[in-house]
Amino acid sequence: MNTKRGSRVTRSAKDKTDWLKLKSTPDSAIRFTKDAPRTSPTEWAEAIAHHGLPVPVRKEQIALRVDADVLEWFRAQGAGWQTRMNEVLKTYRAAMARKVRAEHRHAADAHKDARR
Repeated sequence: MNTKRGSRVTRSAKDKTDWLKLKSTPDSAIRFTKDAPRTSPTEWAEAIAHHGLPVPVRKEQIALRVDADVLEWFRAQGAGWQTRMNEVLKTYRAAMARKVRAEHRHAADAHKDARR
């Protein structure tokens, strides 16, 4: 017997759904629960609207040495602290890029003024 995950043997052993019975069941026979609540067409439209959005940039795992007090502060912010730390770094990167662009504009303007 092939027990490799996703194999036909394993998949058919797990799948005990009676698909013919399910297909013939009318919508009125569906029982909604806390785990499977009733949904509205608007909710489905919103879910479909998100389909096809760009996949977020893949994050890369690294080893990073950070001062203990900085790490403690981020961790104290609760769940999502690593994401917030990443946002701080992205904000810093954007600020530095703006600074470099401004310096280039300033240098170009000074060069133009010197040529006049």
